[in-house]
Amino acid sequence: MRVEIATRRWVVKAFLLFLIASTIGCDQVSKHVATTHLMGARHQSFLGDMLRLQYAENTGAFLSWGTSLPPWARTALFTVGTAVILFLCAVATLQRDWAGLPQVGLALVLGGGISNLADRIHHGAVVDFLNIGIGSLRTGVFNVADMAIMLGVALLLLFGMRRTDSGEGAEEEIT
Repeated sequence: MRVEIATRRWVVKAFLLFLIASTIGCDQVSKHVATTHLMGARHQSFLGDMLRLQYAENTGAFLSWGTSLPPWARTALFTVGTAVILFLCAVATLQRDWAGLPQVGLALVLGGGISNLADRIHHGAVVDFLNIGIGSLRTGVFNVADMAIMLGVALLLLFGMRRTDSGEGAEEEIT
């Protein structure tokens, strides 16, 4: 029985590592394609302008928040701060025996966060290229890592609400 539990835990950890790695890979490949084909070009519009592909470099955070901060403050918040948060997420992912949504959510946050952090470290900015909306009602420009982070946060919130509604404990055991 113990071997079966240990094997299952190993499979879950391997899946989470695969999810993190594939999130990073998809984001980095899509950013490379965006840089190659969209940098310096006019935005491209699809689906009646509901989807726009346009190159942007973001030195700030989500929706360019903090772009106007001094460079030292951006580095402290968006590089060092992000690295600390990602480290804590990685520790939580490896130490907790959560099952399902919370671990998938943390893995998506880690994958997206690591990919954006790598951009900040290597290029000083994050490449964004997706924009959706109708008419003048539009999102900010974002990327695949941002989508992974938002989905991960949504899964974590959904798990928290489900746990609160059902009165479950703080952890679910993998059995």
